[in-house]
Amino acid sequence: MLLMKKVILLMKIQINAYKPSLNQFLILLKCIVILSDYMQPSKPFFEDEFGGSYILLEPGTFTFGDQNGSGHPNEQPCIDVTLSEPVFLGARPVTQVQWASRMGSNPSKFQDGWSAGLRPVESISFQEVEEFLKILNSEPSSYLGLTGVWRLPSEVEWEYAAKAGTTTRWSFGDKDAELDAHGWHAGNSGATTREVGSKKANQWGFYDMHGMVHEMTTDHWSKDHSHHHRGQRPCVHANSEYRVAKGGSWFTESDSSRSSSRRRFNISEGKDGIGIRLVWEPTEMNE
Repeated sequence: MLLMKKVILLMKIQINAYKPSLNQFLILLKCIVILSDYMQPSKPFFEDEFGGSYILLEPGTFTFGDQNGSGHPNEQPCIDVTLSEPVFLGARPVTQVQWASRMGSNPSKFQDGWSAGLRPVESISFQEVEEFLKILNSEPSSYLGLTGVWRLPSEVEWEYAAKAGTTTRWSFGDKDAELDAHGWHAGNSGATTREVGSKKANQWGFYDMHGMVHEMTTDHWSKDHSHHHRGQRPCVHANSEYRVAKGGSWFTESDSSRSSSRRRFNISEGKDGIGIRLVWEPTEMNE
């Protein structure tokens, strides 16, 4: 916080003494926004053309599932899972403007207001998301000297990021009274989605992991974790019509927004409480 205060002071000095241009002012303002976003422990990240940030998920081992005994049986048994490959996960869910710019339309239910484009896209099916990803990957993407591909996270990757090194019900602790500061849910959303990133981030810099919209993963639905392969990649079953969604939503109660909470959704249906968050997976180093 001291560093951010120094930057704000410098900005005021430059405005008063040098009368900077609007462009210079906006550059300084952007620096403050970046600093405020990443005062959490610093991790490598990059930004896409829409200003979306993608933060490095470093390899590591964590306990997958409900560690507190307060969750649903489908979150059991708890197992230690290892992520062996580094990926970059979106700091925020995909917005309506990002979706519409690629797909040419916006199916979202909540489009009212001048800032609706910054709300999460929803009412999209898994099959439509696969088409969205094909469009994203039709052009080479390079960041930080690497080339990579876009995809959805696995359930393990999503939960690893949501827990952010914690073992509590939510990344911020065990008290649902504190949820309002960290996520949008039935008790505070006003029966609608809100602009992404408007609540507090977790310890690793990820926003909207507790509420807002459930987020699709690539794992096929299973009744519990008893047959999980304990790896990073999604669990896949033959001919499954259902995938796993994580995170809770604007219309669900606080319990559904816990880090380990999970639900199923049909791949052919779009729901106004389900959206997406992107992974960018590096595939090779640029020459």
